[in-house]
Order: sequence, then structure tokens, then C-alpha cells
Amino acid sequence: MTAARRVVVKVGSSSLTTPDGHIEGERIRQLADVLAERRAGGIEVVLVSSGAVAAGMTPLGLNRRPRDLATQQAAASVGQGLLVAHYSAALARHGLTAAQVLLTADDLMRRTQYRNAQRTLGRLLEIGALPIVNENDTVATDEIRFGDNDRLAALVAHLLRAEALVLLSDVDALYDGDPSRPEARRIPVVRGPADLDGVDIGTAGRRGVGTGGMVTKVDSARIATEAGVPTVLTSAANVRAALAGEPVGTYFTPSRRRRPSTRQLWLAHATAGRGSVVLDPGAVRAVVREHASLLPAGVVQVEGEFAAGDPVDLRDEDGVIVARGLVNYDSVEIPDLMGRSTRWLARELGPEYEREIVHRDDLVLLPRPHR
Repeated sequence: MTAARRVVVKVGSSSLTTPDGHIEGERIRQLADVLAERRAGGIEVVLVSSGAVAAGMTPLGLNRRPRDLATQQAAASVGQGLLVAHYSAALARHGLTAAQVLLTADDLMRRTQYRNAQRTLGRLLEIGALPIVNENDTVATDEIRFGDNDRLAALVAHLLRAEALVLLSDVDALYDGDPSRPEARRIPVVRGPADLDGVDIGTAGRRGVGTGGMVTKVDSARIATEAGVPTVLTSAANVRAALAGEPVGTYFTPSRRRRPSTRQLWLAHATAGRGSVVLDPGAVRAVVREHASLLPAGVVQVEGEFAAGDPVDLRDEDGVIVARGLVNYDSVEIPDLMGRSTRWLARELGPEYEREIVHRDDLVLLPRPHR
């Protein structure tokens, strides 16, 4: 952590706001002070900050976080400006400029937008600004949203080739049980999934003003470490100690495996299949062992409804999900294509049918069974 020269820090809504949705200006100032210290020490810092929806609740007269997407987007459009204004004022005290960067999942899926985001963030760091990244809630939909900023932070860390990720929460570490119970013990280091076997991670956060919780933070730590980025999970109160490399929170060690692409990370960890296609044993072998595309000849069944371009799960005949990918056909089209070769389909139906159900470049293997 102390050797990292480029760090992504993520802070959640519960660490920035009061329970009724007010922005807590002093908390933002304290966080800005720590980030400014690191920036003055020559460390490039990117902040991924939640809080826009929560900040917009009070001005709109909302007593609790809205559940419908339209009201969430309305609250975010009001709250985002308030949130960035607080950061701008807090960082200006240190001579730093805050730069607002709003992203959607689509921005990290499409090559052009991905490169633009990468270039913009890189240039902001070069000229000394401190990027404040958030999901673009006002335009994101249920189909293309990250779902929480923990996953966004992990993907931004991958995009920027960051050397460390710090996930800040209202809990100081990952525990082997409910942290409110005296028998719960802090887990200081996680070296892999086996270290979490039997650990009750729980679900929602304490405060109810965000969308994440310990589950999403552990998932995000896994995304980051698979991309080779060491990750610390701790509370906002411990941010200075975490960035200084002190043994606080829970440290997730980086994987030594080959670094996956952002698209692969997104498909594996930030999406859910809209439906499924069931593969025969030969197709499973081709996809899993030979890293081949999924062709119509290997499909035996379609489950659910989806459109071309949607993420779908690829299952074997026992129901185990072996991969996930972006499908090239609507669900209603595939039954007429199953069992046919692409050459036959092109000859009988036209050249536009000479394509894969899922191309290997739009496919990620899921090594552990998901049901």
C-alpha cells in the first residue's frame, strides 16, 4: 500500500451523509484533507464517491431512499451538484481542483467510451486534478447500471491500472460474523475465496442510505484482486491509516494470474444473465477448454426472454453456469437456429445468420459453479 503511486479510494453514502440524507460537510472535509495529504506526497488519487441520491433526498422532501429508478434519477440530478460542490470547496482549501466524472456501465463496455474515460482520467491526474467519479444515475437504467459504486471503483482501478484500492464503509473491517457481537473476530487478510469459507458476510449496510453492503464490497475486492490490484476494506475513519499502510481493516491480496480485460470483469461480476442458453457437452467443452465461441449447433435449449446484446448465462445440461456472454440473437430467434451449422444457416436464411450465438470476445468463463 505504501508503495502504490496511483490509488483509487471509494467512499459510500453512509460515510458521507446523516441518516435523513443530509450531506455531512465535516466528513467530506476530513476525507478531502487525507486525500490532499497523499496528493501532496506525489500519490495520484481518484475518489469514487457515492452520495448523490442521498444528498438529493432532503431538497426533494424525500424521507427515505426512493426505490423506483425514475425518482432515484431525479434525486441524483439534484444531489450530484451539491455533493461535488462540497468536494470542490474542501479540496480548494489545499489548492486542489475537483473534477467530476460520471460513468455508466456502458462506458466501460464499449471500446470507444472506455478509451475516452481512460484518457480523460489519466489526463486529469497528469495536470494535478483530483477526479471525483460516480455512476451517472440520471441516465443509467436497470439494464446498464453497476448497481453500486463498489463495483464501479474496482473497474475504475482496473481501467487506470491503479496500484491499490481502498473501500471505505461504516464498518472498520470484514468480520467472521456480525461485527456487533463481541465474539466476532476481524479477518485481517484474505488471500483467496477459501479464506471466506463459512464466513457470514451478511447483506445490506447499516444505514440504509446506500445500495451496497459487505457482500458488494467483498465482490468488488475480488474483482480488483483478480485484476492484480491489492485492496483494503475499512471504515472512513481509518482512511489515513489505510493509505499509510497500517494494519487496519481487511487486506485482500492481489491475484498473480493473467490480468483479465475490463469487459471480462464486468461480465463476470457486474452483470446478471437475463436468460440462459443450455449447451450440449461438446459445446461446453469447446467454450470452456478451447475458449471457442458458442455456435448455434451446440445449443439445445433457451430459457427466459432476452434481446440481442443482453448478457446471458451459458449452462450445461445439469444446470451449472459455466460462462456468461453477450448474445447476438433475441431469445425468440434461437430455437430455429439450434443444432444448425452457421454455414447451413447462411445458405438457407442469409449471410447475416453466419454468426455466433456468443462470440468468444464477448464471453467470460465462470470457473466456480453458479446456480
